Amino acid sequence: MSWTDADRGFMAQAIALATGRMGETWPNPAVGCVIVKDGRVIAQAATAPGGRPHAEEQAVPGGGADVAGSTVYVTLEPCGARSSGRKSCAHFLTEAGVARVVIACLDPSPFAAGRGTERLRAQGLTVETGLMCEEGEALCEGFLHRLETGRPMVRVSADGAGFDGRFVASPKADLVTELKRLGEAGYTRLWTGPGELADVLAEQGLLTV
Repeated sequence: MSWTDADRGFMAQAIALATGRMGETWPNPAVGCVIVKDGRVIAQAATAPGGRPHAEEQAVPGGGADVAGSTVYVTLEPCGARSSGRKSCAHFLTEAGVARVVIACLDPSPFAAGRGTERLRAQGLTVETGLMCEEGEALCEGFLHRLETGRPMVRVSADGAGFDGRFVASPKADLVTELKRLGEAGYTRLWTGPGELADVLAEQGLLTV
């Protein structure tokens, strides 16, 4: 896929929006969305605190009628279905008449997993994936880790900036059980300071480096 410098710039803007919401959106990942028409940003949004509304469902109304024929840059594949049964982000984009959707990385969750891109393409939208994928995956690594393992990701941090919360437990506790309990509660990214707990987590393969 061949992307322009403008494409990269708009996706970088979407990634910056999402980065600013890290630690505030669990149990959902932080996602950024930028809508562009004739080279001009007409709307932008990031996942709201608490995980809803999603970025796309905030940005589309913000662009009004100008959204028709626009290009949307989004850091994660728009959902193709909703756990609540409400209208999906893919529906929001198709109904608004968006022409092109550029996605950093795909979402393996049951409500996306290719369903979002399939729905968009089925309605005639141009869909391109993989632009700044590495940066996009970094935004949702905790979310993806919880999907794969049932546990939030844990990383050593000095201040916990951008994390959902701090992991505090006795190093002698059953740390897998503790982390699964927190995963069930919706946490995706936890931090711990350097020390014995971090050392034990590393020994057990539970620490993300």
